[in-house]
Amino acid sequence: MEIQIATAEDLVPIMKAIDAARQIMRKNGNTTQWINGYPSKELILNDIISGCGFVCIENNKVAGYFCFTKGNAPEPTYTVIENGMWLNDKPYGVVHRLASDGTTKGVANACFDYCFSQINNMRVDTNHNNLPMQNFLKKYGFSYCGIIYVDDRSPRDAFQMEVG
Repeated sequence: MEIQIATAEDLVPIMKAIDAARQIMRKNGNTTQWINGYPSKELILNDIISGCGFVCIENNKVAGYFCFTKGNAPEPTYTVIENGMWLNDKPYGVVHRLASDGTTKGVANACFDYCFSQINNMRVDTNHNNLPMQNFLKKYGFSYCGIIYVDDRSPRDAFQMEVG
């Protein structure tokens, strides 16, 4: 699988991957994540314009999407963590809006393999109901660190991993 920076031309297949990911969440009992139109086309387009939107390409098609930022500025919602603590305060990367089209295996692995090739310290958060993502993160090597709150004040389980 190849990782490429997303372009505006990728918007339609990205939104299809996001819709597929949302359906997978619902099928697995996660009814509280990615609601009320989140993530919107406008948000994804902003990711693309900002240079932090990435697509996972398999067999010449968009198989997945993620937003990846690294080390520039701390993630505002990660300032306060409850019932735990971050592993370290070193510069870190963050993945948001990871989505698979549901037909291609390995999107999450490809995403994090790419991100760790760019920075050795990563933080990520997910909805408490997103058990497939939590299981993936633990299997990949992330440690559960506590609870953070996103902009709408809803809680998210926070994870971190440092390699090397």
